[in-house]
Amino acid sequence: MLALLHTSPVHVPVFDALRDEDHQGLELRHFVDEKLLDRARDKGPEAVADDLRAVLERAVADGARAVLCTCSTLGGVAETAGAGVGVPVLRGDRPMAAAAVAAGSRVVVLGTLESTFGPTVSLIEEEARRAGRSVEVRPRFVEGAWQRFEAGDTESYVRLVATAADEVTDADALVLAQPSMAPAQQLTTTSVPVLSSPRPGLAAGARAARTGLSR
Repeated sequence: MLALLHTSPVHVPVFDALRDEDHQGLELRHFVDEKLLDRARDKGPEAVADDLRAVLERAVADGARAVLCTCSTLGGVAETAGAGVGVPVLRGDRPMAAAAVAAGSRVVVLGTLESTFGPTVSLIEEEARRAGRSVEVRPRFVEGAWQRFEAGDTESYVRLVATAADEVTDADALVLAQPSMAPAQQLTTTSVPVLSSPRPGLAAGARAARTGLSR
C-alpha cells in the first residue's frame, strides 16, 4: 500500500485515475489535510514538521509501505520528517525536477502560490548538483490563478496556467510546480517541454512501495 499526503481533496481522484491507468493493483490510501498548507504559507513549511511526522507515522501504522507527499510546498519537510519512520517518504515533485535538469540548463518554474517557489527551486538546484549539471532556474508567478482555484473555478485556473506557460519561449524546460497545475499540460501550445509532477511522482511512489527504496 502507498499512502499519499495531500493538502487538497481535489488531488484524490487525479491520483486514483493515474493508478488505474499505470499501476493496477496498487492500493492507495489518501491523507488530506488542507490546514497544513495554510499554516505553512503563514508561518513557513518548518512550522508543520511535527504535524507532518504525525501523519507519516499514522500512515505507517495503517500499513503503508511508502508515503508520497504531493504538496510542493511541504515536500522537503516531509522528506526530512520521514527520517526514521521505517518506510521511504518521497516528495512527489522530485522526479519532475530531475527531468527538468536533464532537459537543459534553463528551467522556468511556474507557480500559483508564492510558497512553492523556494522549495521547488531548491529541489531543482539539488537535482542539478546530484547530476553534476549547472542550471539557471527562473520562477514565474501566475497572477490571480490561486484565487480561481480556491473559488472552485478549476477551469479558469488551468486556463490561466496554460496561458502563462505559452508565454515562455526562452527555456529548456517549464515546470508546473504544483500538482493542481498538471491539467494545463494538455492545453499548452509552447514548444518548450512542459513538466508536471503527478504521473512521475506516483510512479516513484509505486516503485518505493514495491521495493522499499526511495530511488
